[in-house]
Amino acid sequence: MKKWKQLYCIIFFLICLCPSLGMLLTGQEASSENRELAKFPELKTEEGINREWLSQAGDYFQEHFAFRSELVTANALLNGKILGVSTADGVIQGRNGWLYYKDSLSDYLGTELMSQRSLYNTAHILAMTQSYLESKGVRFLFTAAPNKNSLYGENMPYYYNVKVSSTGNLEQLKPFLEKEQVTYADLYRAFSGKEEVLYHQRDSHWNNKGAAYAAEQLMTALDKEHDSYEEETYTVRRDFQGDLDNMLYPLALTLEDEIYYDKTPTFAYVGEVESNFDPRITTVNPVKSGSLVMYRDSFGNSLLPFLADAYANAYFSRGVPYQLNDVDTAAADTVIIERAERFLPEIPQSPPVMAAEAVQWNGETGEELLDSVRNVQMKRQGLLTQITGSIGQGCLETDSRIYLRLNGTELYEAFPMDIETENGIDDSGFCLYLESQGLASEGNTLEIMFTRGEKLIKIYETVLKEETNK
Repeated sequence: MKKWKQLYCIIFFLICLCPSLGMLLTGQEASSENRELAKFPELKTEEGINREWLSQAGDYFQEHFAFRSELVTANALLNGKILGVSTADGVIQGRNGWLYYKDSLSDYLGTELMSQRSLYNTAHILAMTQSYLESKGVRFLFTAAPNKNSLYGENMPYYYNVKVSSTGNLEQLKPFLEKEQVTYADLYRAFSGKEEVLYHQRDSHWNNKGAAYAAEQLMTALDKEHDSYEEETYTVRRDFQGDLDNMLYPLALTLEDEIYYDKTPTFAYVGEVESNFDPRITTVNPVKSGSLVMYRDSFGNSLLPFLADAYANAYFSRGVPYQLNDVDTAAADTVIIERAERFLPEIPQSPPVMAAEAVQWNGETGEELLDSVRNVQMKRQGLLTQITGSIGQGCLETDSRIYLRLNGTELYEAFPMDIETENGIDDSGFCLYLESQGLASEGNTLEIMFTRGEKLIKIYETVLKEETNK
C-alpha cells in the first residue's frame, strides 16, 4: 500500500509539472483573449531589486502555461455544452448557439444607465462638434451601432429576462439628440424593421450584409450618391470565426456563414494595411467624388469597404479622443462618428480635441461666487492647451451650458464632460481646448460660468498656471 501511495504522489507531481515542462518544449502560445497578457518580469528595475518578482512571475505562469488554450477550451465546452453557462468573463452563453458580449448586459437589463446630465453631455458634445464642422462647410452625421441583444434578445439566457427598464442608453439618448438637432442615423430603427437576422450568432457584430445595409442607411442620410447592395449577387461561405466564439472556445470554433458580394470594389488602400481593425486607414477611389473622415469602433471595420467605395478619399480612425484636425488634413467634406451602443457612456468622457472659438452672450448675467469648483487644471497638449475641471453637484441643471472667460476678454463655451472618479461618474465636468499661443506664459485669469435658465451665472475666478491644480 505504501508503494502505491508513493506512486500516486509521483504521478500527481508529474501531472502538476506538465504545464511548466510544456512551456519549455512548446514555448509561448498565441492568445485568443481580447487583452494583453502578463509579460515575464525583470529581476531588476530602475529602482533596484524587483520585490514583486514572485507575484509577477506567478501571473505570467498563470497566463502562459503550456496547453492553456486546450484546457480553457475543454473547461468551456463542459460548462457551455452541458451546463449552458459561459466560462469567459466577457461572454454570455445564450440559447440556440447564440453568444452575446457581456459589456452590453447593463443596457439590456436597463441597469447602471447614464444620468440625465450624462445624456445631455453626450448630445451637446455632438451638437458642438456638428456646429464646429458645419461652420467649416463640412457635413456631419452621428450613428450608433445597436447591441446584438437590443435587436435579437430572444436568445439571451432566461435568467437575464427580468429587466429593470425596457429602455437602454440609446433609446434615452434619442430625445436629447433631437432637442440638440444632431444629425442622426437611427440604425436601431432600421435594423428592427428587417425580418432577416443581420448579425452573427457567435460574434458581437453585424455580418457583411448587415454592414452593407448600415452603410446604405448612412449614405442615404447624407444624400450621398452610392451603389446599393440590395440587389447585388453574393456568395455564402462558412468560414467566419466569431470574436465571442474565439474568446470562449479558442480551439473548438464553430464556423459561421459569411456574405461575400460579387461586386468588385473600386477603392484602394494607401500604404500597408494589416486589417480593417488598424487604428488609422486611408483609402482612395479614382472614380468617385467627395472626401470622408470617419471616427469608428469595431463595428466600422466591416463598414469601411462600403464607405470607401463611395468616396474619392477617405480616412478612418479609431483614435479617442477624436482629433478634429484630421478633417483639415484630409480636406474632408463629410464627417461620420460611429459608436457602438454599449460604448455610448464613453462619449462624454472623451470630448473631441478642437480649438474653441470665442462666443457672445447677450442675455442676463449674475454672480454667485461659490466654493464649488474642483480640480481645475491647465495642460499644454502640442499646439493646444486643455482646461478641465468640475462644478459641484447640485449647481448645474440638466441642460446647463458651461462657459469660461480667459483674462477678462474672450468668452468660450466648454464641452460638458463626464469624469470617472473613485465614487463613480461625475457628470458635472467640463473641458476646453484653446490655441496655446493666445495664452499668457506666467498665469491666466480664469472665470467659470454656467447657464441657469436664460441667465449666465459666474461662480468662480482664479489665476491658473499650466499643470497646476486649484
